[in-house]
Amino acid sequence: METNATRLKKFGTFGGVFTPTLLTILGVIMYLRLGWVIGNAGLLGAWLIIIISFAITLCTALSMSAITTNIRIGAGGAYAIVSQALGLEVGGSLGIPRYVSQGLAVTMYIFGFREGWLGIFPNHNPFLVDVLVFGILFGIAYVSANLAIKTQYIIMGVILLSFISVIWAAYEGSMFQANEDVLRFGSFKGSVENNFSGSNFWIVFAVFFPAATGIMAGANMSGELKDPKKSIPVGTLWAIGVSFVIYMALAYWLSRSATEAELISDYYVIVEKAAFGPLIIAGILGATFSSALASIVGSSRILFAMGEHKVLPYSKFISGQSANGQPRNAMIITGILIFTTMLLRNINAIAPLVTLFFLITYAMINIVVIIEQNLGLISYRPVFKIHRWVPWIGLISSVFAMFIINPTVSLLSVLIVFIVYWYLSRQNLETPFEDVRSGLFVSFAEWAAKHTWGMKKMQQRAWKPNLMVPVRDINGAKGIFEFLRNIAKPKGSIKLLGIEPYSEKSTLARQLGNLSESFRTKGVFSSWTVIHTEEFTKGINYASQALQGAFFKPNVIFLNLQEHDDYEKEVRPIIKESIRLETGVLLYVSHPTALLGERNMINVWISDRQDNWNLGWDIGNLDLSLLIAYKLKTNWKAQIRLITVINNPKEEENAKNFLDSLINLARLPMTKTEVFVGEFKTIVENAPSADLNIFGMEENLSFRFVKEMVYKTNSSCLFVKDSGHESILA
Repeated sequence: METNATRLKKFGTFGGVFTPTLLTILGVIMYLRLGWVIGNAGLLGAWLIIIISFAITLCTALSMSAITTNIRIGAGGAYAIVSQALGLEVGGSLGIPRYVSQGLAVTMYIFGFREGWLGIFPNHNPFLVDVLVFGILFGIAYVSANLAIKTQYIIMGVILLSFISVIWAAYEGSMFQANEDVLRFGSFKGSVENNFSGSNFWIVFAVFFPAATGIMAGANMSGELKDPKKSIPVGTLWAIGVSFVIYMALAYWLSRSATEAELISDYYVIVEKAAFGPLIIAGILGATFSSALASIVGSSRILFAMGEHKVLPYSKFISGQSANGQPRNAMIITGILIFTTMLLRNINAIAPLVTLFFLITYAMINIVVIIEQNLGLISYRPVFKIHRWVPWIGLISSVFAMFIINPTVSLLSVLIVFIVYWYLSRQNLETPFEDVRSGLFVSFAEWAAKHTWGMKKMQQRAWKPNLMVPVRDINGAKGIFEFLRNIAKPKGSIKLLGIEPYSEKSTLARQLGNLSESFRTKGVFSSWTVIHTEEFTKGINYASQALQGAFFKPNVIFLNLQEHDDYEKEVRPIIKESIRLETGVLLYVSHPTALLGERNMINVWISDRQDNWNLGWDIGNLDLSLLIAYKLKTNWKAQIRLITVINNPKEEENAKNFLDSLINLARLPMTKTEVFVGEFKTIVENAPSADLNIFGMEENLSFRFVKEMVYKTNSSCLFVKDSGHESILA
């Protein structure tokens, strides 16, 4: 049966992201202020302003692309991104002002449309024009986002025709009529409004910069995209690239087609210089209309998302949907907000808030990526990777642009965000998803002290391999030194647990200390302790029990099975107790001659899931296996191969789809898959070779099976049991 959620997921990259983003960037400033920018700054200055503006938005778009390919983004665009990373309080403190500012933006676009319309029909009633435009906009958006997208296709056609009018004018020779001085840096003479008393580079930049914003128009549709993880990065970056080329080319045409006097004194110079002026007027009307349409659709989605997360009062009403899944109640509230602001008739005083809330959003998205990158959590593995300096440039340039545009209003905007955060932080909001704050707090605690009382359980997104390694044979521990290091590196830890009878002549403590120091020297935090007991198994189990109350308790026990170990009496009871304590278990059995081979390939064996190929958050005893495989892949620079063996040939397609979906959701790039039909023990013997084979472990894992797998795969093997607190999908 089709649900509202599935009906909503219908927009692709072009219609859902590229089109609204491009049309929002190609707005009224391009038509009515680009000439003025060139007249003041000259072509070179204008190009520099365009490059700086688009560089700021590009860095933020790259950061947004990285974060959207690392999470299952829900509805709400930037609000969803920030909420899933830093919690609902921070997300809401950004989302609420942003929602209001987008409503104000719709009103400004309507007023802009009205000014263009009155240029054609000066005798029409301004208020009536505003109301009619609002009614049409609201009607389109209320019916469905699908109709809004289709309407934007028409507007894109109109804007394309306006560009053809410009190209035709250039073909007819318009580009050879200008003063050559316009091609250099300008004289910044100012504008009609200040009686040409002068200007400067940053004032002109502040006028132009809002043109480069609008990169969130597509991201706002995140809840209704078929594949937001793909569509948001691709659509947004293409829209930025295409619009950048258009702005640069249009600036060149204007600089060659008009004099400096014409450019600074006539905001409609592009209309007069184009081959067919009415097409430019149509483009202006289309640009303002499309921007308003994208904003009204996007803002209602932000409000709907906040309603779903119970950030606002009357959230149940706000999150109400129509039969076809449209956020109708959020749309009605948004319509009321827009109509109310229209009654003000002049919102110039608060217009800068719109741009500044965009910039605060950009800054916050860059902050999210900076935090994720520096925490070094295994859960941060975006498919779209960016260099570490990108979000820093995005953050610094966004803050810089804020205070260039309007320092006073910038401080006011930041103050509003903090006030909303203060309010939401006292509402005891229940976050329905994991966020990165746990990792942030844990990392601060690690920096301050490794043993701090408080956090009882490590959350899935903050998961790191904190190994407890029992040692009674120091040589055996040294033999797996690099293997342990590669599992834990860079942010995990290793606790060496020495087990031996008490003896004044014992050297185990000193040897463990040296080994622990070696781990720290090689970049992995390590600690050690020795338990004196005659019984190896009880010593380990008692240690595991005692460490349950520790802040950074081990979440995985690593057992290195050697020839002198009694599997049934020593190893099996440890596995059983670890499962009871919800601690992950890694049982490593080294091949006597192959060892870890060339460390190029890792096989992960996935059990037959006949009749249960649905991929939810709980994927069974598989999370820890994949997390360890990913760690080894990263540190070995190896490749992962997922293998499953099924009995029923009819399930082969389901198995392949499951593996593909698992790779996609777990963000496991360049991962191979194999699906075999037949008897497991026969296939495992003839399966593609690997340097390490990873198998799932049951509580009653037999010693015979362990030895048989090492023999049949002719490789070292790792048998894994989840604790239940890991998630490869986090």
